[in-house]
Amino acid sequence: MKAVLLDAASLGDDVDLAPVRALVDDLVTHQLTAKDETLGRLEGATIALTNKVVIDAELIDALPDLKLICVLATGTNNIDMAAAERRGVLVRNVAAYGTASVAQHTLMLMLALAARLPLYQTDVRDGAWQRSDIFCLLDHRTLQLAGKHLVIVGSGVLGTAVAKLGEAFGMRVTFTARPGNEADDSRPPLAALLGEADVLSLHCPLTEATRGLVDREALATMKTDALVINCARGGILDEDAALAALRDGRLGGLAVDSLPVEPPREGHPLLDALSEPLNLIVTPHNAWVTPEARQRVVDLTADNLRTWLNEERA
Repeated sequence: MKAVLLDAASLGDDVDLAPVRALVDDLVTHQLTAKDETLGRLEGATIALTNKVVIDAELIDALPDLKLICVLATGTNNIDMAAAERRGVLVRNVAAYGTASVAQHTLMLMLALAARLPLYQTDVRDGAWQRSDIFCLLDHRTLQLAGKHLVIVGSGVLGTAVAKLGEAFGMRVTFTARPGNEADDSRPPLAALLGEADVLSLHCPLTEATRGLVDREALATMKTDALVINCARGGILDEDAALAALRDGRLGGLAVDSLPVEPPREGHPLLDALSEPLNLIVTPHNAWVTPEARQRVVDLTADNLRTWLNEERA
């Protein structure tokens, strides 16, 4: 039984593929796979393993031996699910592999923004501390998290983990109603919480209901010293509107770990703004990338393989 891993580079070179390798006769790994290489590399394979390489309907129809697609991530938007179902090809993904990693990253961003770290680091780099008349710098008003209100969109494992960390810092935590399902949710809608949020943290999937969820109008209702953190998907937050609010002093801080297009080869306004004196942090979609989380992806994929093999043998 042949398995092909199309984009091993997305897992890093320090993960151990032995749990997967032990379950198949032949595991062929490719660091990266271009679109025009995918068919040739998957020919004769029973199992395709992919993180972000697209497997569309045309490809699925051209691979008669393919029986299982293992997605090395939670999102399956790179797979034509309808075509796979029509062909009888199972698709299995992994979830909750990076909960601790993402929660830790989110708190790091929250703490850095609250301390106005980007601004003070710029000041120190530019010699402001060295020139100061007193022993410290007091130019940027910081935010003590204890006693502040953390509003979280997304009450899954990630949002729940972030909530626990916020509570450990003495924050009051409120989950919003699920976007698009406010009428059937007893929790308050986001719009009702924006005006009292000191920190807004996004941990929901990108759907039609959440695309542009935090837009110009939403940002206009927030406190001028509020912090906005997006460790979910690009596009949930209107990045242009958030950047404008930050520049105008209508937002206290902004941190994102994702952008609508990744990698952002054509650039993005937030990347350009990093050279400005703003309380702004952009991280390269690496909230999830602790070694433990990446190895967990492999282990969960092995579990998916093992379950499928047992079903095939039954």
